[in-house]
Amino acid sequence: MPKEAELKREFQKAGCYKESEGGNHEWWFSPITGERFQMGRHNQQEVPVGTERVRRKQAGVPKKR
Repeated sequence: MPKEAELKREFQKAGCYKESEGGNHEWWFSPITGERFQMGRHNQQEVPVGTERVRRKQAGVPKKR
């Protein structure tokens, strides 16, 4: 499972960016899909498989093989 920081780096390379910060989450925007989505603020925490799948779909960034 990837860590939160690894996903953020990958999404940034794809053009996604952080729009704002909330209490426990950050709001990100994907120019690929035009959607806003949440990312956790705990960068060293591992992201569960299902959560990673949903975030990748929202961001429009496929998983590397």
